[in-house]
Amino acid sequence: MNAYQQKWIDVLREAGLSGWEINASGDNIFVEMPRITDLKVIRDNLPETLGAISLDIMVPKERLKFIFHNGYEKFEFILNPNAEELDRE
Repeated sequence: MNAYQQKWIDVLREAGLSGWEINASGDNIFVEMPRITDLKVIRDNLPETLGAISLDIMVPKERLKFIFHNGYEKFEFILNPNAEELDRE
Protein backbone atom coordinates (compact mmCIF):
# COMPACT_ATOMS: atom_id res chain seq x y z
CA MET A 1 0.00 0.00 0.00
CA ASN A 2 1.37 3.39 -0.90
CA ALA A 3 1.30 6.48 1.33
CA TYR A 4 -1.31 8.25 -0.82
CA GLN A 5 -3.68 5.28 -0.67
CA GLN A 6 -3.19 4.95 3.10
CA LYS A 7 -3.83 8.64 3.67
CA TRP A 8 -7.10 8.46 1.72
CA ILE A 9 -8.20 5.43 3.73
CA ASP A 10 -7.38 7.23 6.98
CA VAL A 11 -9.20 10.42 5.96
CA LEU A 12 -12.30 8.55 4.77
CA ARG A 13 -12.44 6.41 7.91
CA GLU A 14 -12.12 9.51 10.09
CA ALA A 15 -15.08 11.09 8.26
CA GLY A 16 -17.41 8.94 10.40
CA LEU A 17 -19.49 7.54 7.55
CA SER A 18 -21.78 5.26 9.51
CA GLY A 19 -21.98 1.76 8.08
CA TRP A 20 -19.30 2.38 5.44
CA GLU A 21 -16.35 -0.02 5.31
CA ILE A 22 -13.24 1.46 3.68
CA ASN A 23 -10.34 -0.87 2.91
CA ALA A 24 -7.39 -1.32 0.60
CA SER A 25 -7.91 -3.72 -2.28
CA GLY A 26 -4.57 -4.08 -4.02
CA ASP A 27 -3.69 -0.59 -5.29
CA ASN A 28 -7.34 0.48 -5.01
CA ILE A 29 -9.72 1.54 -2.27
CA PHE A 30 -12.87 -0.54 -1.85
CA VAL A 31 -15.81 1.24 -0.20
CA GLU A 32 -18.71 -0.93 0.93
CA MET A 33 -21.75 1.19 1.74
CA PRO A 34 -25.07 0.26 3.35
CA ARG A 35 -27.56 -1.32 0.94
CA ILE A 36 -29.86 1.69 1.14
CA THR A 37 -27.19 4.05 -0.25
CA ASP A 38 -28.17 5.66 -3.55
CA LEU A 39 -25.16 5.16 -5.81
CA LYS A 40 -26.37 7.79 -8.29
CA VAL A 41 -26.21 10.48 -5.61
CA ILE A 42 -22.73 9.33 -4.58
CA ARG A 43 -21.51 9.20 -8.20
CA ASP A 44 -22.95 12.64 -9.04
CA ASN A 45 -21.32 14.34 -6.05
CA LEU A 46 -18.08 12.39 -5.86
CA PRO A 47 -15.72 14.66 -7.85
CA GLU A 48 -16.55 17.72 -5.75
CA THR A 49 -16.53 15.77 -2.50
CA LEU A 50 -13.17 14.13 -3.15
CA GLY A 51 -11.78 17.45 -4.35
CA ALA A 52 -12.70 19.11 -1.06
CA ILE A 53 -11.33 16.22 0.99
CA SER A 54 -8.09 16.13 -1.00
CA LEU A 55 -7.10 19.53 0.40
CA ASP A 56 -6.23 17.72 3.66
CA ILE A 57 -3.92 15.22 1.95
CA MET A 58 -0.34 16.45 1.86
CA VAL A 59 1.46 13.44 0.37
CA PRO A 60 2.40 13.24 -3.35
CA LYS A 61 -0.59 12.42 -5.55
CA GLU A 62 -0.76 9.09 -7.34
CA ARG A 63 -3.31 7.31 -9.50
CA LEU A 64 -5.95 5.81 -7.25
CA LYS A 65 -9.09 3.85 -8.09
CA PHE A 66 -12.06 3.90 -5.74
CA ILE A 67 -14.57 1.06 -6.03
CA PHE A 68 -17.95 1.86 -4.47
CA HIS A 69 -20.43 -0.92 -3.74
CA ASN A 70 -23.78 -0.92 -1.97
CA GLY A 71 -24.50 -4.64 -2.00
CA TYR A 72 -26.40 -4.46 -5.30
CA GLU A 73 -24.45 -2.22 -7.64
CA LYS A 74 -20.95 -0.87 -7.92
CA PHE A 75 -19.07 1.81 -9.78
CA GLU A 76 -15.47 2.89 -10.06
CA PHE A 77 -13.90 6.32 -9.93
CA ILE A 78 -10.27 7.03 -10.79
CA LEU A 79 -8.52 9.90 -9.06
CA ASN A 80 -5.44 11.25 -10.89
CA PRO A 81 -5.94 9.06 -13.98
CA ASN A 82 -2.99 8.27 -16.21
CA ALA A 83 -2.75 9.56 -19.81
CA GLU A 84 -4.23 6.36 -21.26
CA GLU A 85 -7.31 6.64 -19.07
CA LEU A 86 -7.76 10.31 -19.97
CA ASP A 87 -7.70 9.44 -23.68
CA ARG A 88 -10.60 7.00 -23.19
CA GLU A 89 -12.89 9.66 -21.76
